[in-house]
Amino acid sequence: MRQPTAHLWGQPITGSDRQMTAILPASLATYFAAKNRHDTAAMLACFSAHATVRDERQEMTGLPALRAWIESTTARYAVQSEPLECHEEAGRSIVRARVSGSFPGSPAVLTYRFGLAADGRIDALEIG
Repeated sequence: MRQPTAHLWGQPITGSDRQMTAILPASLATYFAAKNRHDTAAMLACFSAHATVRDERQEMTGLPALRAWIESTTARYAVQSEPLECHEEAGRSIVRARVSGSFPGSPAVLTYRFGLAADGRIDALEIG
């Protein structure tokens, strides 16, 4: 029996586990594309001026701190992320992505919890 398809960036996808239930918002599609290109400026442009990120048990707030976080994690891990599914939960966009890079346990499926500002930019992100 054929598995149902879901959509990511307007393209049909299938997966072996839970199916995506929504199309990835444009700002998140831009974020993941920039992340995979290791384009710090383009990633940073996806965030609001006072955005907060929680990653690896640390919290960073504001664009200067986010720039340092992006540059550091990109240099350390050379991550590539493949979004697998996206759904809305309690006003947040929840994205599960297969992440590979130079870290123990690669590849791994991580959950990204995004809060979006009224203008569509990311104002909160928790990765785990």
